[in-house]
Amino acid sequence: MNLSKVDLNLFIVFDAIYTEANLTRAGQIVGITQPAVSNALSRLRETFNDPLFLRTAQGMVPTPMAQNIIGPVRNALQLLRVSVQESRVFSPKEANKTYRISMTDLSEEMLLPTLFQRLRRQAPGVQIESFLSRRRETTKELAAGRLDFAVDAPLNTDTQVRHVKLFDDRYVCVMRPGHPLARDKISLDEYLSLNHIQISSRRSGLGYIDLALGKMGLQRRIALRSQHYLMATSVIQETDMAITVTSSFARQHNLHSVELPVSGIPTLELHLYWHESTDQDPANRWMREQIIEIAQKVGSQPS
Repeated sequence: MNLSKVDLNLFIVFDAIYTEANLTRAGQIVGITQPAVSNALSRLRETFNDPLFLRTAQGMVPTPMAQNIIGPVRNALQLLRVSVQESRVFSPKEANKTYRISMTDLSEEMLLPTLFQRLRRQAPGVQIESFLSRRRETTKELAAGRLDFAVDAPLNTDTQVRHVKLFDDRYVCVMRPGHPLARDKISLDEYLSLNHIQISSRRSGLGYIDLALGKMGLQRRIALRSQHYLMATSVIQETDMAITVTSSFARQHNLHSVELPVSGIPTLELHLYWHESTDQDPANRWMREQIIEIAQKVGSQPS
């Protein structure tokens, strides 16, 4: 049987005839006329090459073929009804779903621990997969359903993609407590005297602070360049090196932060992205609300 050529509404009529044993009453249940029920039955008989129901004094009696398929048909119809219902209402407690989110390890550090704790309480069957998608492929991945969300800077201007600002965070100079320069303020010369860690997914290139210093004809000493922020915490705790990173990073790792002695450094602004096709999806909307609420708490914490 080529299912693509079968009108699935016929199975609703089939179930009604089986239940009522009467074409007129079956039509009343389904909401169609008795001739329409007869037409549907005729098409079903042709599809299965079987009478399916025999007219008797007791009503429409199912054939062995009809008796064999009524169970699977009813199970399939119930599954469809549940699917339609779940598409309109999302129940976190009962959900068994995996959300795929593109984010950097810095975003993971700021959002995922609190989000995961919340999920254990509110949605224990929900899983999270976090990985970094290439920025130029984000729209395609969201459209294809291979990504549910992306957390990134406000650079994606594709009209298919919806987004909302999560928070922005200022950059500071971060070092270990007890560092010789761990005080309220440092000078530009002291900042330049430090050995710095730079985090970047690129093999080369300058950060915001380097561009600002370059305009002044200055350059800091980058002793370590890496892809991952979390590695930097171990290095900073054990050395006198420093890193220019967000103030929330310093708070979460109990590190000392001091204002940058350089002006004109933009803040880190992060947005949450999702595809327009999922904008009204209850499951997508529920997760958006969780991420936005957690991000707002991160952004509102005092320095």
